[in-house]
Amino acid sequence: MPKKFYLTTAIPYVNAPPHIGFALELVQADVVARWQRSRKRDVFFLTGADENSLKNVRAAEADGISVKHLVERNTQRFVALGKALHISNEGYIRTSSAAHHAGAQALWHACRPEDIYRKSYQGLYCVGCETFYLAKDLIAGTCPEHRTVPEQVNEENYFFKLSAYQERLAELIGSGKLEIIPEGRRNEVLSFIKMGLEDFSISRSRARAKDWGVAVPGDARQVMYVWFDALANYLTALGYGQPGAKRLARFWPADLHVIGKGITRFHAVYWPAMLLSAGLPLPKRIFVHGYITVGGGKISKSLGNAVDPFALISEFGVDPVRYYLLRYMHPTQDSNFSRRQLAEAYQADLANGLGNLVSRVTGLIEQNRMDAPVTQPKRPSDALGALIEAFAFHDALKLVWEEVKRLDTLIATAEPWKLAKLGKTAKLKTVLRQSATGLATVAGWISPFLPETSAKIQAALAANPIVKAPPLFPRFQSGESGSGNRESRM
Repeated sequence: MPKKFYLTTAIPYVNAPPHIGFALELVQADVVARWQRSRKRDVFFLTGADENSLKNVRAAEADGISVKHLVERNTQRFVALGKALHISNEGYIRTSSAAHHAGAQALWHACRPEDIYRKSYQGLYCVGCETFYLAKDLIAGTCPEHRTVPEQVNEENYFFKLSAYQERLAELIGSGKLEIIPEGRRNEVLSFIKMGLEDFSISRSRARAKDWGVAVPGDARQVMYVWFDALANYLTALGYGQPGAKRLARFWPADLHVIGKGITRFHAVYWPAMLLSAGLPLPKRIFVHGYITVGGGKISKSLGNAVDPFALISEFGVDPVRYYLLRYMHPTQDSNFSRRQLAEAYQADLANGLGNLVSRVTGLIEQNRMDAPVTQPKRPSDALGALIEAFAFHDALKLVWEEVKRLDTLIATAEPWKLAKLGKTAKLKTVLRQSATGLATVAGWISPFLPETSAKIQAALAANPIVKAPPLFPRFQSGESGSGNRESRM
């Protein structure tokens, strides 16, 4: 049986349509999933929707519709985004499902009884983060993540004894048994733990939740705090809480969680503590990506600066959007979105780069009516594999484009059109075979990143006879960088 690999994205709130930030996370995780499959791993790739948050309740109230209607409508937009981006997930979890509710309640029951207790609490609650903050954690009285003033909440809730796991978590993360990437995020988590862990609320009143969420076992007046139930999705999607869950036995623990930096604490501190309490194995690695910013500021739906990924895909095509996110957005640092940079990358790297190379090579083969069979393409180099394994997607694509440039140089130097005129058939055939094989190599290497483009190149090279391929990336009309007007694509 092949070795398994289980990876997940975070599950986004569905209080509003998806923006480009979650598209980045989906594409990054998809590269990992496709790469692991190419290594003959048995992959289970999970994404989904967080449908139980208070943000969803508030959004439904603002729209004048039921919460059920809102999450159904918006979740379908997230599902559509995955399809539009050619995301290859095997699983999709919706936390409003009955199976998830049962699994989250099973996790509650599995936690040590002494780790869950009830007390009255007064605190500062940020709906955007769905978390309580201490006054010392605020910046000028506002949430450090959303820069909004938290609500004052006073109610009796259930709490989880996070403080009991401080030393164990510090040891697991410090030793690398629970690996957090990049190192800077790992150090932030360790610093947070060393400052002293506070027990955290894992429920809220059913009244404040407007009767929406996972019921607390044995207490009809309370529903689970959204992070307790949301984190459980990584288990419930595998059948946790159901008898004979073969997928759970096969794939847990998670090999990789892919998350944004704003929810590191929940995944690297709260989640492993909950699993330790329930006697379950911990995930192996947590990869934390940075934010996409606009004009140097965090994308915020309330500020109206969210970038619509569907519009970008419609305008540029799916693989150009994937390419831009992976090549020009830093994997772990904040990166500024620039539509002009996207258009320039499309023109320079794709239309004038890879696309032009494919047209030239296939055109030369057709023009000279030569059988240029592809010899064995090169397997991905150790360097390329190491970069993907290290989540250095930008550097991996730079390495691939070095091969594109090498092939361009090969053709420019050999001048096959001159070889044809001089009747140097043997030399011409060698150059075309090398070029075709190089293209096949590039097609294989870009498969995790640009799957549609990879398939088109491989199909062009597999044709008998080979004919000039139509443009993979038609140029913008009038040559205006960022004009958005393109000729029809394949």
